[in-house]
Amino acid sequence: MLPSASELVAQYLRTNGYTETLKSFVKEADLPPDTGTGSNSSVTIETILHEKKTFDLSLSFEKLGVEDANRAWAVPAPSKPTVFESLPSRSNILSVAVFDLLLPSATTVKQYIAVTTADRRLHLLNPASPSFELAHSYTSFQDSPVLDIITIGWQYMMIASMSGKLLLYDTASDKILDERKDHSKYVVKIASWSDNDSVLVASAGWDSKVFLYRIHIGGDALRIGEPLATLTLASIPETLLFVKSPEDDSPILLVARRDSTFLYYYSVPCLNASAFNLLGKQNLAPHSNAWVAFTPADVQICPTDPSVVAVATSSTPHMKILILKLLLPPTKPAIPDDVTSSETTEPAAVTQASQARAELLIADREEAAILVNVSTMAPQTAYSTPRLTWRPDGSGLYVSSDDGVIRGVETNSGKLVASLEGHEPGSKLRCLWAGTLKAPSDEAASSTSDHEVLISGGFDQRLILWGR
Repeated sequence: MLPSASELVAQYLRTNGYTETLKSFVKEADLPPDTGTGSNSSVTIETILHEKKTFDLSLSFEKLGVEDANRAWAVPAPSKPTVFESLPSRSNILSVAVFDLLLPSATTVKQYIAVTTADRRLHLLNPASPSFELAHSYTSFQDSPVLDIITIGWQYMMIASMSGKLLLYDTASDKILDERKDHSKYVVKIASWSDNDSVLVASAGWDSKVFLYRIHIGGDALRIGEPLATLTLASIPETLLFVKSPEDDSPILLVARRDSTFLYYYSVPCLNASAFNLLGKQNLAPHSNAWVAFTPADVQICPTDPSVVAVATSSTPHMKILILKLLLPPTKPAIPDDVTSSETTEPAAVTQASQARAELLIADREEAAILVNVSTMAPQTAYSTPRLTWRPDGSGLYVSSDDGVIRGVETNSGKLVASLEGHEPGSKLRCLWAGTLKAPSDEAASSTSDHEVLISGGFDQRLILWGR
């Protein structure tokens, strides 16, 4: 049995020779005269104080997250700029990505840096070359600047342009396989989802429409074909991507649109359906009183956790970043086990109070899903195009700006931990890509072999590779 507090005090006074104080304390506390003598308990005031210090120290570690090394900003990080000098012309950089492709002049699949510019060109640069030499430059297959590119396998590219045209290109045979112009304005984003022997491709345009195509890759002649489904939105879509349903691994289309703080989730139509179905939505400003606080402009999935995304917003005067858990709705309605098809239940009465409580419960859940909500201090205007890219290990992300500075944000804390200055001051950054470049096949070690890099481009007409 643990001693009482008064017994501990008396034991402490007797052990340390405070005789007069002990007499006064025993008299005032109405304790027996021999209190604190002959105790065999190991519990003393000193041991209690030691346990309290240990507890406070462990609590401070828990609050600071000092052991959360998996999500802390990993070092070393890209910081040394190298300006590409191999581009054949100077023009605003619109997009940059890294793909594995097979070109007509090559016998094996190689990695290339794909760069699109405002002069309607697409350039493929060889990262295995010390000078990043130009592998191929396409100048005539699009009638307007290219805004986005995805690959299907290692041989086909789907290319979206400002005119609304989608183009399917075979890099191995160097020819156009098919093209469509279902959008009447800019195609700002395309996304793909592999499904056995076919690929689903979704395109978002400034005509407030989303088209879904199914490309069968098993045949000899690939074609884009007619749209499988069409989605007409209330405002312009800013971005879209496919996410995997945790229920049955089926694809869910995530859409963010202008003048809305929501992420919208749609079920993808199958072969016997021809319409999108809104499954649910997730508010990124659940407790905001403003009509529109911001617009989600770019959404990217975390490379280490597919249930987490980062969102770059159009907020002014500085970009705001949100890192959040996706609250994916069920793709099929739940049917209780204890309810049969013949049973009928009367719906509960809906009152204003119950409706308010339900809305508050949803808002609290959406608020709890936001892991990080910070301002990056990256300046932007209402006409900016916010962009972000994850680091390969998920420890942080980079964001664009309108002042020529790339900012690095730590995933765990949301702190600004890096500022990369290589572009012209005051220039608009349009595109970012972060990842790992493969080692050249004929070299065991290289300056670009298997290490993390960041590639940035903007309206200063510079394309920069940031290395360690």
